[in-house]
Amino acid sequence: MLEFMTALAREAGELVVEARRQGSDTVTDFKAGHEMVTEADLRADELITHRIREAFPEHRILAEESAPDTAGLSRISGPLWIIDPIDGTVNYAHGHHQVGISIAYAEDGELHSAVVFNPFLDELFCASRGQGATLNGNAIRVAGKTQLRRTLVATGFPYVKENMDLLIRRLDHVLRECADLRRIGSAALDICWVAAGRLDAYYENLSVWDFAAAQLIAIEAGARYGHFQPVPPGISPVFHDQNILVANPALYPQMEALLQAADAAEA
Repeated sequence: MLEFMTALAREAGELVVEARRQGSDTVTDFKAGHEMVTEADLRADELITHRIREAFPEHRILAEESAPDTAGLSRISGPLWIIDPIDGTVNYAHGHHQVGISIAYAEDGELHSAVVFNPFLDELFCASRGQGATLNGNAIRVAGKTQLRRTLVATGFPYVKENMDLLIRRLDHVLRECADLRRIGSAALDICWVAAGRLDAYYENLSVWDFAAAQLIAIEAGARYGHFQPVPPGISPVFHDQNILVANPALYPQMEALLQAADAAEA
């Protein structure tokens, strides 16, 4: 399965890189009036979903551009693919290289295989459940930081600028207590960078296709993956998309407490 996913991610990556050369990184639409979509997003989505349907016609597919219905996601049984053809579309449209193609495979609500590929830097992050995580075939592990004041943290911000006071309050607490912050622009790569030890912690609210593949990669690299606020009843922690936190086991409880304190503070 992982071999199939790796080949598929690389094929989609070639399409994405070539699309930029041909000028297809221009914006074609804004979903809900604010979320950017390029021609390359649509073409890569079509390629990936077509290849999966050819190989596994009975499998369900959740894809950001072509099949984004997340209703009942926590109750889906059987094989499920979760696809983000370009994570970091704003980066892509602006000529940046921090772009990830994210493909996750799950069965009965449990992640089994994952690939996140940056075609511009030729970096392929992979994981299979219980088999560890790799970057271009080499094993990766989370960094060993234990002190918040030495911690390099990543996060992101939503398209819709609601509830910004809370997000800025969290940012304020992180910047006061941690070493520094990075804003890369691709959640999938942020989480993979925690897995590879390039970052020490990551938090954000996301969509499931942003984090599904990277979640397994981080866990297999030794990270603790979870949520710094309670997961609502009936929602699978695997697919819950709010208050996500990823860090090594030593830093996780410290980051969790820090973000909870920010949420509890008065504006």
